[in-house]
Amino acid sequence: MEKNFLEYMTEICKNTVVANLGMEFIAVGEDWLEIRMPLDHRTCRPDGSLHGGSNLVLAETAGGALSMMSLPEEMRYNSYGIEVNGNHVRRAEGSYVIGRSTFIHKGKRTHIMQVDIRDEYGKLVTVSRVTNIIV
Repeated sequence: MEKNFLEYMTEICKNTVVANLGMEFIAVGEDWLEIRMPLDHRTCRPDGSLHGGSNLVLAETAGGALSMMSLPEEMRYNSYGIEVNGNHVRRAEGSYVIGRSTFIHKGKRTHIMQVDIRDEYGKLVTVSRVTNIIV
């Protein structure tokens, strides 16, 4: 299922903010998922540093995808983000960042995920929390 889910997410995200920012679904396991996003003109501020909003798009995408993955196929589109936050702890270095989403809470009505965003060198850039409601 893992590889198929990554392909599925890539397919449904065509022509969306996910594809427009160059995000790639790169790895998945039991209760975790990773997405890579480039550091380039699409995701950075005019001074070349990663835009905080791009970070939050990455976090919400990783958290949403993890929720979708955990739901039965017929319920995948019943997960909606209701809160996202991020603490930016350092400037990203290199040519990409990777967001890794893991569950903090997996309930029947809400999912809470932590998304750690690290740069190409493995240094923590942002810590985010994403809350989704299941309807």
